[in-house]
Amino acid sequence: MTDDLVGRRAQLAAVMERCRAWPADSPWLREAMAVLPRDAFAPDRLWHWDGHRYVPLDRATDPAGWADELYAGPDAAAVTQVTDGLPSSSLSAPAVVADMLDSLRLEPGHTVWDIGTGQGWSCALAAWRAGPGLVVSTEIDEDLVAFARRRLGAAGVDAETLVGNGTSSVPPGGPFDRIHATYAVETVPYEWIKAARPGGRIVYPWGRLGHVALTVAPDGCRASGWVQGLGQFMADRSGPVWAPTGYAKVRGNGDPEAEEVVERDLAPLAGDWDLRFALRVAVSDAIVITGRDEDGVNAWIHDGNASWAALSARGDGSTVLHQGGPQRIGDELLTAWSQWEAHGHPTPYDYGITVTPEKQWVWLRDEDGPSWPIGEAGERRAALPR
Repeated sequence: MTDDLVGRRAQLAAVMERCRAWPADSPWLREAMAVLPRDAFAPDRLWHWDGHRYVPLDRATDPAGWADELYAGPDAAAVTQVTDGLPSSSLSAPAVVADMLDSLRLEPGHTVWDIGTGQGWSCALAAWRAGPGLVVSTEIDEDLVAFARRRLGAAGVDAETLVGNGTSSVPPGGPFDRIHATYAVETVPYEWIKAARPGGRIVYPWGRLGHVALTVAPDGCRASGWVQGLGQFMADRSGPVWAPTGYAKVRGNGDPEAEEVVERDLAPLAGDWDLRFALRVAVSDAIVITGRDEDGVNAWIHDGNASWAALSARGDGSTVLHQGGPQRIGDELLTAWSQWEAHGHPTPYDYGITVTPEKQWVWLRDEDGPSWPIGEAGERRAALPR
């Protein structure tokens, strides 16, 4: 099995080379991932989605299947824990791990707070770069902390791992030069800003779709920075549980409250991730599902609570919009789509985020440009022109 894993590591490295997933500005990452391979931090049971549910893959009984899951590709995460039928911890996709650590701009001698230890792999990679004793990692799950400590010790990594809620409490050792979070938050805990040095960098997954790198201002009171890439992450366990009701239940059995014909082809909604990210920014509580039939792409939209919309292709490039609930979420999505077009089809990399003690917002191309508040869903819907 050892020889097989060596081959899989080499294969993954080669695929990452071909698809240019190794960050050019952080060549240390390739060496660190070779010294501290993914399998050294993987539990002996992984979980595979079979199309209906998560099923276990045990290393002892199915070593090849286990390794296939672990080394499925640069963009594939490996689920390491399932709670109530849903994934609750994972080894993040190798390309995403590399991208986030590259965004951290980590240098030898930096002090690092790694938030969300998980299995300890990101903590180990950060410690390889920063140096012995300079990384402290916190994790809310006591069992995961115990596991990570064993794996870090076996790998010879000198990093401190503590049980703690990184969203609400700060470990000793600060202020930190770098803060690296591995679970998604919608709103940045202001404690993270206070825990970083002026000029320090904070990299974190934002919401359900991307990750952001903030730089703390010289006064230490605010931070801002750019979206760095796309990716999906486990949510903050200490925050509200984001478990939206499905579309069918939100819609119910009643008739639509509004109906109209829309002159728009929905094809981009199915595969244009620049568009999907822009809609996530402007209508952040909208859950969008697409499907295709002989007439074209159709979409079903809901907010997980009470508002819904259905966009049904008619085969001639137009669409019928039905919607209901307290918010006209279909209209909001189409308006945001038109705004994205008017702004010149920006990519995720054209957006940034600013955090102050009073508020947080997303901006487009410039901090003083078009912006959208981050906060309660109702506030997030309305763009703030400047």
